[in-house]
Amino acid sequence: MNLLISIKPEFVEKIMSYEKKYEFRRSIFRKKVEKIYIYSTAPEKKIVGYFEFTGYVEDTPNNLWNNYSDAAGISKESFFDYFKGKDTGFAIRIDNLNIFTHPIDVGTLDNFRAPQSFCYVDDIF
Repeated sequence: MNLLISIKPEFVEKIMSYEKKYEFRRSIFRKKVEKIYIYSTAPEKKIVGYFEFTGYVEDTPNNLWNNYSDAAGISKESFFDYFKGKDTGFAIRIDNLNIFTHPIDVGTLDNFRAPQSFCYVDDIF
C-alpha cells in the first residue's frame, strides 16, 4: 500500500532541495505504507516524486519543533499556526527521495481527485 500526500508547492520545493527533511501532519495514516507519493497542489497540480516510508514520530508540537526545526523547512510561526489547538503532531521522515524526471500532470489521469491531506493508492505506475 502507498500513500498520496498533498503538499503546497513552496514546501515541495524545499523537499526537493533537501532543506525540508520532515513532513509534519496533524493526523496520521493507520495502514501499512511503503511509499509516499508527493502531490504538489495548485497551481502545480503534479505528482513530483515519492519517498520511502520508514516511520514517523508522534509528539507534542513543542517537542517536534525542538527536535526537528533544523530540518523542518518551515518558519516557527507557520509551524505553530498549523498545530494550533492540537496536543499531538506527527513528523514523517523523508527518506530515499526520488524525484521524477517528468512530473505527472494529474490532468492526464482519469478520475483524479486531489486528496485533502492524503489518500491510499496503489503504485502510481
